[in-house]
Amino acid sequence: MARIALLVTGASGMLLPIHALRAMVGLPALDRIHLVVSDGARQVLFHELGQAGESDGAAALVAAGGAANEVGGRVRLHADRELDAEIASGSYRLDATVILPCSSGTLGALASGGASTLVHRAGQVALKERWPLVLGFRETPLHLVHLENLRRLAYAGATILPPIPAFYVGGYSLDRFLDAYVLRVLDAARISVGEDAALGLRWEGGKRDGARRAR
Repeated sequence: MARIALLVTGASGMLLPIHALRAMVGLPALDRIHLVVSDGARQVLFHELGQAGESDGAAALVAAGGAANEVGGRVRLHADRELDAEIASGSYRLDATVILPCSSGTLGALASGGASTLVHRAGQVALKERWPLVLGFRETPLHLVHLENLRRLAYAGATILPPIPAFYVGGYSLDRFLDAYVLRVLDAARISVGEDAALGLRWEGGKRDGARRAR
């Protein structure tokens, strides 16, 4: 059974971690999901999804991701200031760490070795322990500092996976593009996804049946 950390930072795109959490909860291969929602992410949740995110970002994201019944069991919530959480130590083994969305501030902290928050510390642990670290960097256009930080983290072993729509899956639904992106995130994290969950979301050499059904 696998364990993963889902770290949510204050970049736009809160539908991304919601879809990711929903997919993770649905995977029997995942025994534990550690969720951290930064203060910045809480503010973005409020602006993008309304009042639900104003007071408790983690609870709002868990509810939107359909994981409320899993809290305290498979889903463990951590405050970003909780530097003594188990995921802050490399002696607690994870199979992957995903930062989604990854803000430019988080990117800079990771690239410089900063670890003042649990998100930063968990990201640094993933790098030093050399297990998959997937960064859903959410910014555009990119300037030279972004590019340099991305380069440094790629050299350090992180997988840079911006949330770019996979138009080849076809269809017109935003949910479909989000699900296809989350599938790529889980692939990059080396988390096993059943073929039923991936139906119609992978490129099949020109086969468009799944795409037509999605329309």
